[in-house]
Amino acid sequence: MTSLRSLMAGAAILLGMAATSSTAAASPAEDALAELRGETVDKDVVQNRFFEKSKRFEIAPVIGLVPNNPMVKRYTGGVLLAYHFSETFAVGGQIIYSPDLGNSDLKDLTNTLVQIAHNGSSDIEFQQPLDKVTLGATFSANWIPVYGKINLVGETVLNFDLYGSAGLGMLSVAKYYAVYSDEIALSDPTKPPVTLAGQENVVRVPLNLAVGADFFLTQTLALKIEARSFIYIDGAPQYDPDQPTNDKQVYPVIITSAGLSMYFPKMPDRISNF
Repeated sequence: MTSLRSLMAGAAILLGMAATSSTAAASPAEDALAELRGETVDKDVVQNRFFEKSKRFEIAPVIGLVPNNPMVKRYTGGVLLAYHFSETFAVGGQIIYSPDLGNSDLKDLTNTLVQIAHNGSSDIEFQQPLDKVTLGATFSANWIPVYGKINLVGETVLNFDLYGSAGLGMLSVAKYYAVYSDEIALSDPTKPPVTLAGQENVVRVPLNLAVGADFFLTQTLALKIEARSFIYIDGAPQYDPDQPTNDKQVYPVIITSAGLSMYFPKMPDRISNF
């Protein structure tokens, strides 16, 4: 009887140790011991996220500009809307608007090129083609592979993520020609003698690609910085109206923007605030 009791007690101890080991396997201490023994341990790289996006909506008013158009100034405003299915995947859309301010949008390079062509030979009818993006929309899928924390000063921790986006879009483009204006040259010598002519509004369906970063300020707000490229095919520039061509070329429109993202509904309570 004593031997049977001893055997049962030993079995109970072994079962208890096994249960304790199984429970502790998910703890940081047990993970450290497992790594010390050379075992492979699966673990989440970022523990206790300051910001969770899963199952939340995001809306972000943004402002930006087009830095790669050398002929005209383009400033944009818009709004982004997305739904995050998980911490690493979301789908969303964006609407952007850029006002057409006529001759005021012309950059110095455009004015200089038109005047040089006119002064070189006033008999040649030179026209400088240019495009103004006035309205755009996108629909894309977002992949967020990186979530990180940066210790700035003391206990101040900046939480951020990096993402990429790909999808299709729509662009409304106002096509113009900048030409020399004798009327402006005679009436107001203080202004560049250049005006816009031949307006044509076209709609293009481009591929849109983007990279961006979110810097989380609170559990509801984040600073968003993004660079987005709209890539489409259109007719090649026509500098001489007497020699048209049917050639095509690829046009990339890059929009860099910044805005403030707002997330809802409220995220679950966290263990700590860092």
